[in-house]
Amino acid sequence: MSIIQYRTISRFTAAALAVTMTLLVPVQFSAQTKITPPKNKYKPADDLEVGRKGAQEVRQQLPIFPQGDEADRYVESVGRRLVEAIPQEFYYREFEYSFDVVNAQDINAFALPGGPMFVNRGMIEAARNEGEMAGVMAHEISHVVLRHGTAQATKASSPGVLAGVLGGAIAGAVIGGGLGQVIAQGTQIGAGAYILKYSREYESQADILGAQIMARAGYDPRDLANMFKTIEAQSGGRAQGPEWLSSHPNPGNRYERINQEAALLRVNSASSRQNVAEFNRIKSRLQGMPQAGTMADIERQRGGGQTGGGQAGGGQTQNTGRIERSVEAPSSRYRNFSGGNLFRVQVPDNWRNYAEQNVITFAPQGAYGNVQGSNVFTHGSQIGVAQAEGRDLRDSTDRFINALLQGNPYLQSQSTYRRVTIDGRGALGRALGGRSPVTGRSESVTIYTTLLRNGTLFYIINVAPDDQYRYYQGAFDNILRSVSISQ
Repeated sequence: MSIIQYRTISRFTAAALAVTMTLLVPVQFSAQTKITPPKNKYKPADDLEVGRKGAQEVRQQLPIFPQGDEADRYVESVGRRLVEAIPQEFYYREFEYSFDVVNAQDINAFALPGGPMFVNRGMIEAARNEGEMAGVMAHEISHVVLRHGTAQATKASSPGVLAGVLGGAIAGAVIGGGLGQVIAQGTQIGAGAYILKYSREYESQADILGAQIMARAGYDPRDLANMFKTIEAQSGGRAQGPEWLSSHPNPGNRYERINQEAALLRVNSASSRQNVAEFNRIKSRLQGMPQAGTMADIERQRGGGQTGGGQAGGGQTQNTGRIERSVEAPSSRYRNFSGGNLFRVQVPDNWRNYAEQNVITFAPQGAYGNVQGSNVFTHGSQIGVAQAEGRDLRDSTDRFINALLQGNPYLQSQSTYRRVTIDGRGALGRALGGRSPVTGRSESVTIYTTLLRNGTLFYIINVAPDDQYRYYQGAFDNILRSVSISQ
């Protein structure tokens, strides 16, 4: 079973590079789309603190190109040029922009609140020209200047969610398929589940403002649109899929929308240039280096990404796994698991923990893995949070299940809602079913939902093949009985 998730994907110096605003030669952008930053109850200083802590963790865990390396200097120069083109109304003097190249083949890039950005080597190699690489960077800078990270926390979290835990959690939220949980150390289902988990609205804003920043910096905004197609084409033979695209949900047709915005913009001729020779030289040098590993390879080299952080009972927490035809039945012995500051639960002691951006999956070995770029599980339970629309449980659950069905069209509803309780709270339960495209077997899926005090939808999803469900029923019942929610 594959679960729809929204996330972003998201070391220069010990004190990150501060960039001073430089006014560009006046250019008319009278017809461009006006962007209104979302509501945000946090101060820009909060963004800066979160980004500093997250960047420190990232630089400790990922293979960063050394400061002064030719590729590092080149990406920094493109980043500085884009920062200088940030419209004045979105510029924060206190933000500290830094640009690092990660020696990983995944086609990915991400930025943290307050300015730190990380561009994978695979992203540079995939780009056809400097403008395409700059387009990805301009999109990520737009998330930073529109303060989407703390804006999402404003919308989805309770007061004080930033306090104390975001340094590691934020990095865990943005680094997919590998080191995220190593960095998060058990806080994925806390504040880190909200930060950098961008909505479609925020992705659209970053596309539009990214196009505007590109034009101001002298780049053709259509290169950002073209990068979507380039990534899809370049990722065909790679071990890792188009991570940046999968991390950025498609709000309609982004290619067409960016091109529409590009038609409204005038490229700043005073700074219009692409350094073709330097881009080609850097790209050729990277392609001539020994092949970089994937994020999953990096995690395995570090010992499999195991950590006991945030867990009572010390089970494994990792993002790697694979699907096997036969898996072990649930143990009759249980262990306690603590999901950060959000929940506690008892799970079979032979189930592993697989953490992602806003969910954690408990599954036996062989029941969790990546299939065609999506993480799926065939046996086990998943606990997570989703943004709710309003305070109506039925309506929020309808929206959640409809989104899940869109991402998993083989599933169909098998029952109407039934009233249940989760930790004494009113909750809904509903059964789905269908023939899994992963296993080729009919599977049963049961979903339970309840609303948290902050308006977030808390959910539990249980999955097992029809012919084995009776062996899992006891474990599923125990999870539902034992879960304790803190918010």
